[in-house]
Amino acid sequence: MLRSLYSGISGLRSHQTMLDVTGNNIANVNTAGFKSSTVQFQDTLSQLTQGATAPTAGAGGSNPAQVGLGVKVAGIATNFGQGSAQSTGKATDMMISGDGFFTVTSGGETLYTRAGSFNMDATGRLVTPDGAVLQGWGAVNGAIATGGGVQDIRIDPTTVSPAKQTGAAGVTGNLPDETVVGGTISRDVTIYDATGNQSKLTLNFTRTATGWDVAGNDGNGGTGNLALTFANGKLTSSGNMTVAGGKGPIAVDLNALTGYTGMSSVSISSQDGSAAGTLESFTLSKDGTIVGSFSNGVKQPVAQLALAKFANPGGLEKAGDSEYRTSANSGAATLGAAGSAGFGALSGGSLEMSNVDLSQEFTNLIVAQRGFQANARIITTSDEVLQELTQLKR
Repeated sequence: MLRSLYSGISGLRSHQTMLDVTGNNIANVNTAGFKSSTVQFQDTLSQLTQGATAPTAGAGGSNPAQVGLGVKVAGIATNFGQGSAQSTGKATDMMISGDGFFTVTSGGETLYTRAGSFNMDATGRLVTPDGAVLQGWGAVNGAIATGGGVQDIRIDPTTVSPAKQTGAAGVTGNLPDETVVGGTISRDVTIYDATGNQSKLTLNFTRTATGWDVAGNDGNGGTGNLALTFANGKLTSSGNMTVAGGKGPIAVDLNALTGYTGMSSVSISSQDGSAAGTLESFTLSKDGTIVGSFSNGVKQPVAQLALAKFANPGGLEKAGDSEYRTSANSGAATLGAAGSAGFGALSGGSLEMSNVDLSQEFTNLIVAQRGFQANARIITTSDEVLQELTQLKR
């Protein structure tokens, strides 16, 4: 039979594969995190009809004569170029800007994905639409230890931010210089002990002939005293006072006070304690840290996402559901935090869209169609030649 007949058949098969790949790319033009693929062709073995000869003194050398036996698909490469960003405003939607993959587990298998469309299940875990659980590192009292084993990312609405005992307070404003000797000004602020119980820190300012005396009382038996002096409205003495006793010392910083005439604005501007609080909302930082906002006003990390990178991302095997698994040629996954070397940054409330270029895909569709038609013509032409052969004897 004619070699061209089989070459045409191989061309049909290869261009059919190109049509299949192109069609799949176009079908996933709106799939979040989808990476397009391209077909790579390669010629098959060639039949040697005449070998090469070396040049001699009396005659030149000749090149080999070979007839190709068709085409085959050498490979289907995945393009991991960055897709465009689409803002969704949904807190659990996440996008990787740069290299890296989200790490998820499904049925005990670790998989990887660029699609950042996550939701919370009934247990507070972040999961993909098909139920794979997002992996990362959990936080203990706001502290995250990266680099260890990963676990399910869980945002539990019952998470509690522990109470913090007040250990420092700050005072700002102006003490009016025209106040008569013996005049008093009192200011107080709510403070907390280690279990979150509230009390009042009261500061009483009494005008003296040389400045102001400050007496502090934390409502639990703790007291402190300090004398302040001013020159031309500026504090000239130490402004550090400790309210000792009670349930713990409180360092009171009064160095920001002034003593000008005509203005009374002294106030306790800050204290570092808080009651226990429950989780109300969360945001995602660029390094993958999920920061929780608690009812007591505290903001602290509750977890951090783990990203994965590979020596050869093109060697990953597609596992369906926009997920990948490692293969013999992808290399093992290296885990790390977003924003570190080799890993992209994360943004919340956005999704990475498909990187399919429709103009290129429709061009590929035309090329594949014409290639298929041309190879079909090879087969029909070869068939006509065979028909002529069978009609030589009539």
